[in-house]
Amino acid sequence: MRCVMVYSKLEIIVFLLLSVSIHVRVSSIDDNYEQCENIVKNWASSSLDADIKGDKHELRDLLFFLHIPRTGGRTYLHCFLKKLYTNSQECPRSYDKLRFNPRKTNCRLLSTHDDYSLMSKFPKEKTSVVTILRNPVDRIFSTYEFSVEVAARFLIHPNLTSVARMAKRVRSKTSGVSTLDIWPWKYLVPWMREDLFARRDARKLKPDAYSVTNNPYDMEDILMPLHEYINSPIAKDIIHNGATFQITGLTNNSYFVDAHKIRHCVFKHQTLGAYVLKVAKKRLDGMLYIGLTENHRESATMFANVVGAQVISQHLASSSTDVASNDDSEQRSSLSDVQHVAKNQGIDAHQKLKNISSITQDEVGHGNLTVGKLVEAYESCTSNLRKTQAERRGNSLKRIAPANLTKEV
Repeated sequence: MRCVMVYSKLEIIVFLLLSVSIHVRVSSIDDNYEQCENIVKNWASSSLDADIKGDKHELRDLLFFLHIPRTGGRTYLHCFLKKLYTNSQECPRSYDKLRFNPRKTNCRLLSTHDDYSLMSKFPKEKTSVVTILRNPVDRIFSTYEFSVEVAARFLIHPNLTSVARMAKRVRSKTSGVSTLDIWPWKYLVPWMREDLFARRDARKLKPDAYSVTNNPYDMEDILMPLHEYINSPIAKDIIHNGATFQITGLTNNSYFVDAHKIRHCVFKHQTLGAYVLKVAKKRLDGMLYIGLTENHRESATMFANVVGAQVISQHLASSSTDVASNDDSEQRSSLSDVQHVAKNQGIDAHQKLKNISSITQDEVGHGNLTVGKLVEAYESCTSNLRKTQAERRGNSLKRIAPANLTKEV
């Protein structure tokens, strides 16, 4: 049974509606309103007509995890999907759009921040889509904090020139995907990084004059205040409507050539957002599974029963005995940026992530894996993953003390 977790469909639609309407505040009375309306209506009509045939509740050959940032998707990737699919079954370069190859033989799992427009590269009748949604206000807080966390890692350098040199050396020595290659962080992190360096340089010029408040989200001498971040053009384009545009395939990272035109029209004319919302609802209705961050435990249990059970069944049917993958796309991307930091701290971070993502042969041999064992392994994995993430986060945020960001989930 396909299930929209805990909340009713109406509540999920409210999440999307909040996300769509958070930015658009202008009147629809405009000289080019009719032109915009035609563009958006034509796109919506073609999108709504492109229905996928067959049983929507059945897992198809390819599982596309449409990973909306800051929804807890990394936990699903490491603690569910990498235990259900082997390394050889994972599509290569999942988080790297430039080098992504969906036609790899035996490619059964794709996990990526790319939007729904990526479906244009797959046979839709053979692809199932799953995703996780989150309250957009909490997601914006979390996006802000993660932007700061990753950008702050670079403050070990004296200046941005040193950062560029380090990045060049790391890229020449690793095949991993950097966070700076992944949407939306390839836009948000460099922006935040430049801002952190600029504010640090300004403090050096007046070491005794900068101010510190009790509100870590409004320490403008230390880091970009939250209100400034939220109201910036880049945040309005990428973050405010990020989840909705990912589901509809309209991000600034879209494979759809007219995505920018449609976003521009929706930003300019609020009433046109109704067409985008209608397409988003249709896309959600066609997905195999939708989880909610706010009800993570219940969502995870349902994922194991709805998706996990079918993957296990497929493995049993094909007599597969492969072991779930130890590789990591997104986690490794973060490590490549701070590999030298981990070494200085005496932490074999890559090995830690391998241990977190892997299960022993006895536990995950596909002939023995059950939904119950999968849930048990998931709970153990999430505990270890959170510890690793908290340690890395703490080490990073020390560099922007006394700003103590605590909203992150």
